[in-house]
Amino acid sequence: MSFRPLPAKAPAALLREAKPLKALFNQAQRLDHLQQVVQSQLQPAAREHCRVASWREGCLLLIVTDGHWATRLRYQQRRLQRQLQALETFATLTKILFKVQPPSGEKRQAARPFELSDSAADSIQETAEAVSDPRLKAALERLASHRRRSDP
Repeated sequence: MSFRPLPAKAPAALLREAKPLKALFNQAQRLDHLQQVVQSQLQPAAREHCRVASWREGCLLLIVTDGHWATRLRYQQRRLQRQLQALETFATLTKILFKVQPPSGEKRQAARPFELSDSAADSIQETAEAVSDPRLKAALERLASHRRRSDP
């Protein structure tokens, strides 16, 4: 007895025939439509930081990338709610919830070490030499050591 795989079906046929896939596809399309409507009402700077998670029983759940944007959106919550309620899609909107969820898979870039120009480093070093407090002097000398390295 050998195993014979079933013949492959076209994606469009799968979406029409397989009920779980069809339901998932319809939900994805619905969320995409809701996202477009919400983005049309958000300020341009906030659009990339906010996405629709769910819309059920008059409650809109928005996922925000960080606490800073969540706070900004909470300050604008009443205005946003009024604007969305004026649209047919969100006519029954009663509340908006914000949930902070940092983007997954994105690693923060390591902060590149800062470098001082020669004149800045010299100025800080001169200041360090004139300071009598040993802790402040050491801190200024550490700062001055960040002199830009010139490439040979």
